[in-house]
Amino acid sequence: MVVKTMLMLVLFFIPLILINIGVVTTPWLLFALYITSGIGMAGIGMGIMHDAIHGSYSKNQKINRYLGYTMNLIGANATVWKIQHNVLHHTYTNIQGADDDINAPFFLRFSPHSKKNRLHRFQHWYIWFFYGLSTVSWITAKDFIRLVRYRKMGFLNKKDEFRNQLIKIVGWKLLYYSYALIIPILMVPIAPYIIILAFFSMHFVTGLLISIVFQVAHIMPSTDFPLPNQNGVIEGNWFAHQLATTTNFAPKSRFFSWLIGGLNYQIEHHLLPNICHIHYKQISGIVAQTAREYGMPYNTKRTFAAAIRDHIGTLRRLGIHTLPIR
Repeated sequence: MVVKTMLMLVLFFIPLILINIGVVTTPWLLFALYITSGIGMAGIGMGIMHDAIHGSYSKNQKINRYLGYTMNLIGANATVWKIQHNVLHHTYTNIQGADDDINAPFFLRFSPHSKKNRLHRFQHWYIWFFYGLSTVSWITAKDFIRLVRYRKMGFLNKKDEFRNQLIKIVGWKLLYYSYALIIPILMVPIAPYIIILAFFSMHFVTGLLISIVFQVAHIMPSTDFPLPNQNGVIEGNWFAHQLATTTNFAPKSRFFSWLIGGLNYQIEHHLLPNICHIHYKQISGIVAQTAREYGMPYNTKRTFAAAIRDHIGTLRRLGIHTLPIR
């Protein structure tokens, strides 16, 4: 974890430092450095802050808290993410209206229970563009929109908590924009619009990588999208729910698993989010065996490519049919 942390932080910050000190004079080098930084940004998101905000990076909670701030350093916000991901996504996985990971704008349909329109039949083609824009949304509007919504849902209800978090979000974002965009515009002898395009290319790479990894774990033909009964209760227990709504992929690829923060073992992560991802491979056999013993699903795809293919197929079926056809 320490080696990975150092590597991803270096991949993110060193290209930005080179850009900020004004040594870049050609557009191709500018784009190369920003895209490299985008890869580091994705690595921070999947391999550092994700564990840290779950409290599983270290037994020392101060370390977890400080490394959780790496989320803020890449332009998003750790507090908003914790509510969105730790609370809503992990508690209400694939439940329409409760899991923010499948609550999509009108032009995307991630659940068979959401309203369908004519645009959705093409979503498996245009989804990649919007996946690429996902972190642009985070660093601009999404954190503010969700902060307000989460307050209405009952979060951030301590005295001055909402106001303080709003001030912190603004402060962190000003810091991020300063070294990721404003100083480069001032220091780099290249047209500002090219710098802005390079900045967006960094985020497009990050958004695409992170979105694909997270979404193929849940929007799949083998996963369920349960609804609560008339009393607002999901039938079955929470552990069964996680097994039914989650899919693993590429379990034999050690390097790939290391690179994406163990997120190919999503089942283990959802069942045991307080365990560091470096242990997922070792415990996956126990989880799979226990699932088989009790006749419960243990969804897995042999490769990442196979997972992407099935994800595309699910998006296509969701765009055509009222309910997904397996």
